[in-house]
Amino acid sequence: MAQADIELLSAASRAEIDRWIAKYPPERRQSAVMAALRIAQEQNGGWLTQELMDGVAAYLGMPPIAVYEVATFYSMYELEPVGRHKICVCTNISCMLRGSEEVVAHLEKRLGIKLGETTADGRFTLKEVECLGACVNAPVMQVAKQYHEQLTPEVLDSILDGLE
Repeated sequence: MAQADIELLSAASRAEIDRWIAKYPPERRQSAVMAALRIAQEQNGGWLTQELMDGVAAYLGMPPIAVYEVATFYSMYELEPVGRHKICVCTNISCMLRGSEEVVAHLEKRLGIKLGETTADGRFTLKEVECLGACVNAPVMQVAKQYHEQLTPEVLDSILDGLE
């Protein structure tokens, strides 16, 4: 069964995971779990299935529950399908003090969805996150791997208009 789980990871994904494993001592290959989950998630269109998490566990030689714990703890991992554009809005204290509530309200109105939802056409998922680590330029959001800072309704509209 473990070999079948491993085969759910593409050859390209396994090669990329191997590059991360090589950064750690051989007895610490499990330290690559976060990178391996990110790679598996990207391979699968932005979300993780239980089978893919089992594949990561088998590939890294760790119990599946240990992989599930990581995948459910960190907000960057998705356990359900997401839209083509996942919009993560920080609502932590610095962003809140600088207007993240207005950012969320504007995005919800413009997209016609609430936090945690995906548009009917599958284009956008709107997600609340705890912190994006860019407090000095709050409010902040992340779309794919790109950060957007000092958000205003006009900036938000420009960003959304620029997405396919």
